[in-house]
Amino acid sequence: MMMYRENDRPMSPQLALRVAIIGGVALVMFGIVFFRLWYLQVLSGDRYLAEANNNRVRDIVVQAPRGRIVDRNGKLLVENRSGYAVKVNPAKLPTDAAGKRRVFDNLSRVLGEKPRSLIHDVNKQFKAVPFSNATVKNDVSGPVYSYILEHQEDYPGVTVEQVFFRSYPHKEIGAHLFGTVGPVTAGELKQKRYRGVQMNDRVGQSGIESEYDRYLRGVDGADRVQVDALGNLKGDLTKRAPKSGKQLRLTVDYGVQQTGQQALAGRRGAFVAMDIHSGEIRALGSEPSFDPNIFAKTIKQSDYNRLTSSANGAPLANRATQGAYPTGSTFKPITSVAALESGVTTPDTPYNDSGSFSLGGGLTLHNAGNAAYGTVALRRALQVSSDVFFYHLGFELNSAGDGQALQRWASRLGIGRKTGIDLPGESPGLLPSAAWRNRLNKLYQKNPKKYWLWNRPWSVGDNVNLAIGQGDLQADPLQMAVAYAAIANGGRVVRPHLGLRVEDAAGRAIQEMRTPAARRVAIKSAYRQAILDGLSAAAEQPSGTSYPVFGADHSFPIKVAGKTGTAQRNGQGDQSWYIALAPYPNPRYVIAVTIENGGFGVDSAAPAAKKIIGALFNVKVKQSKPLDTSGINLHG
Repeated sequence: MMMYRENDRPMSPQLALRVAIIGGVALVMFGIVFFRLWYLQVLSGDRYLAEANNNRVRDIVVQAPRGRIVDRNGKLLVENRSGYAVKVNPAKLPTDAAGKRRVFDNLSRVLGEKPRSLIHDVNKQFKAVPFSNATVKNDVSGPVYSYILEHQEDYPGVTVEQVFFRSYPHKEIGAHLFGTVGPVTAGELKQKRYRGVQMNDRVGQSGIESEYDRYLRGVDGADRVQVDALGNLKGDLTKRAPKSGKQLRLTVDYGVQQTGQQALAGRRGAFVAMDIHSGEIRALGSEPSFDPNIFAKTIKQSDYNRLTSSANGAPLANRATQGAYPTGSTFKPITSVAALESGVTTPDTPYNDSGSFSLGGGLTLHNAGNAAYGTVALRRALQVSSDVFFYHLGFELNSAGDGQALQRWASRLGIGRKTGIDLPGESPGLLPSAAWRNRLNKLYQKNPKKYWLWNRPWSVGDNVNLAIGQGDLQADPLQMAVAYAAIANGGRVVRPHLGLRVEDAAGRAIQEMRTPAARRVAIKSAYRQAILDGLSAAAEQPSGTSYPVFGADHSFPIKVAGKTGTAQRNGQGDQSWYIALAPYPNPRYVIAVTIENGGFGVDSAAPAAKKIIGALFNVKVKQSKPLDTSGINLHG
């Protein structure tokens, strides 16, 4: 008879279910692991074997030479020059610490650098780009690289390679146009436009070099090497040659560019020469300039400080696109457009210029030199540059409608906004308005100590000052050139541009640069013609503000319409301006020149503009004689 113990009771249904679930889960997990191993070893084995082999291959980037830059006539403006760089091959350096130290001690003596500094720089490069040669020094002299090659036993692992450096053969001429190159930054590497760029690559950092970097940069090559599982270099495999960047042709005429910079004669200022119909820039310059060749290699901090110092005139600043100047009387044609189109005057509306204008509150404004021009209409007012006439217009524009018609028309013509030129760093300038003044008042309310100077409302005096290009107005020569071009070409606000086309090495066109269609501003043709008549009289008729420079010189065959400007700047001498349209009466170009502390517009800026016009039309400008300015409004 069989006996059952209490512990031999049958398994309960609940416990059996739990055991079955646990067993099932374990079986599923085992199945997953089994099938995963089968997938990796059988189905994907070839792919992972190939990837393992690829892990033994490294690409060492060989940077491509940048493309050349030429002017509209094919004259070479920017190229590359070959040089030599001392580099260290990580696979061929001595493996022992003492041996490495000897190599760097020897290098320090021939290169004139401290061993510790050399070791730090090289290790930093090895860490950033393993297996690649590290650059010890760029652009070494012939005797240095010859010595290293002749004494290779003292420099194991050290090589001398031929490299390319950016070259600007004309030095200061066109420097602000061409710009500079420099090592790509960590921030730039994150940008889409620098996709494919490697650390330590040199890219465009300013000017045309930056704006068209994608064309000029080229395609890097590569030297493929093999390494073992520990990362040790085992040998060379293949080489892929780099492809040079494309050639870029500009709209610039080098001869005009050179003349413009020479015309400033080392004075601080800027100039622009532009086609009024297409927006093509023939010349654009800023003084003082700089030699961009110093950026071809690593620039010293002392050099950078010198180029950005205001005491030296801040040579890196492009005054043509970043200058913040009052424009003086060159603003008067813009005021004329606003007054005519707003209906506050007509081309023939007479005003009595008694020499003064009462603003109210005991404030009376006068013409320069206390001159009085009698009864004048628009054309005559532009010819003699009557401040009193334009004070009237500024006052009436402030009283018409919402009082901001002058600002609206000035903005439509491009003042207080970027022109869109294909150069980085352009400034919008400042077009003062009631809204701008209100924003400053709000800042004052938040921080009275910091903004105490701005604690006042917009006044009629602000508009009267703006009407003659004074007050808080800040503009640059390029903005003024665009505005004058729109008046002359029928109301088309063109976009200035420097890029003409991209070419191959043989100069064959690959891609034409397209610019957006010009904005259109509706200005009645009768109004435009009245303004142009006044500008022509100012240059070509006696008592015109620039007649001594143009009309009185019968040897100069190019007729112009132009306006002088002599603007007051706080803490500075007078700002000299001249803006010309040539040839008149069918102008093709606008030329804008401004010179800091230049005095009267007729004395400084106008003669400089005349030289640029001569270069545009291949006309020789004779040496200037002392100007007879009797009867001329020099401040106009």
